[in-house]
Amino acid sequence: MAGLATILIVPGLRDHVAQHWQTLLESRLRAQGKAVFSVAPMGRDELDCSQRVEAIESAASAVQGPLVLVAHSGGCIMVAHWAKRTRRAVRGALLATPPEFDRPMPEGYPGLDALRAGGWLPVPQEPLPFFSIVAASRNDPLARYEQVAGLANSWGSELVDLGEVGHLNPASGYGEWPQAEVLIGRLQARGKAA
Repeated sequence: MAGLATILIVPGLRDHVAQHWQTLLESRLRAQGKAVFSVAPMGRDELDCSQRVEAIESAASAVQGPLVLVAHSGGCIMVAHWAKRTRRAVRGALLATPPEFDRPMPEGYPGLDALRAGGWLPVPQEPLPFFSIVAASRNDPLARYEQVAGLANSWGSELVDLGEVGHLNPASGYGEWPQAEVLIGRLQARGKAA
């Protein structure tokens, strides 16, 4: 797997947000001439997990060669579901602040019944078939650090402690997240050495 992999950005349960770190990252990578694709955000009202998994597969199928996935929040859970069915070559995945979908979330987020009906639950616990890094927050309103650490362990992922960064979204003060490029670089380098 020589050379740089194409970066595929997988958003969570949100609409397009201009100041989200994934949106800014995509623009920055494109400006640097790097190959980057994005799965279109579907918003919180579209909760069909299989439709979102199919959107990842469709975007991945449009790419030649290996991929590095960059997922945030619910996108991390989408990637775990997608990993069970795809045959795509994946160099690695950065999974930033996955939520705890198996416990009630704050108001304004989908409830357990809606997530269950949408096919999100149970959250896959099997090891992912590719190298991955789970970036976890110590004060994420959507997930307890210990639970995310356990999920990372189940997935066979390397755990990176981000400290107190909330849910790593504009409501938590992010914007730009420069560490994403550092972690993506680690995923790219690992694949080139394989």
